[in-house]
Amino acid sequence: VQLQASGGGLVQAGGSLRLSCAASGRTFSGHSMGWFRQAPGKEREFVAAISGDDGSALYPDSVKGRFTISREKLKKMLYLQMNSLKPEDTGVYYCAESRFRAYQDLATSYHYWGQGTQVTVSS
Repeated sequence: VQLQASGGGLVQAGGSLRLSCAASGRTFSGHSMGWFRQAPGKEREFVAAISGDDGSALYPDSVKGRFTISREKLKKMLYLQMNSLKPEDTGVYYCAESRFRAYQDLATSYHYWGQGTQVTVSS
């Protein structure tokens, strides 16, 4: 399984970005997927996850109401719409596939990871 994240860039605070993640190889459409981010000097942080069956989503309070995760199973695509961006959203964003159907917020629940795409939000 290969995951390729794209769509990152430089944006001003209050702006929007849409990240995409293309999956290839033997992916499992029934598995949940997620987005994580990592800022310099900080640990990888959970951003969003979507379940593998009913499409329900989970977000931490830090992004709830601003970020939306979605997926197109037939196209093997995962998305993260990010609105009202803040400088603290800056980091490398990673997409990942979990081992489970239910959405997961622990990085250890994920077994495949993309290479990451840089998001920089200027104040």
